[in-house]
Amino acid sequence: MTSWRDKLTPPFLRPYTKLYREEGWRAVVKKGGWKLVVGVILYYLVRDSILYLLIPYLIARGFISN
Repeated sequence: MTSWRDKLTPPFLRPYTKLYREEGWRAVVKKGGWKLVVGVILYYLVRDSILYLLIPYLIARGFISN
C-alpha cells in the first residue's frame, strides 16, 4: 500500500527519496549530482509559483471565473 507522500512525490524523485531515507543527503548528491539538486529546486519553484502566485492572481483578475 502506498502512502499519500508517495502519491505526491514526482516520479523522477522517487528513487532519490528512497536513497535519502536509507543513506542520507550526501548519497543523493553523490548519485544524482548537483544537477538533480538544481532540478528539484526549479521544479518546486515553478510549482509553488503557479499555486501561490498565478492562480490567485487569475482569480483576482476574473479570468478563471469567466
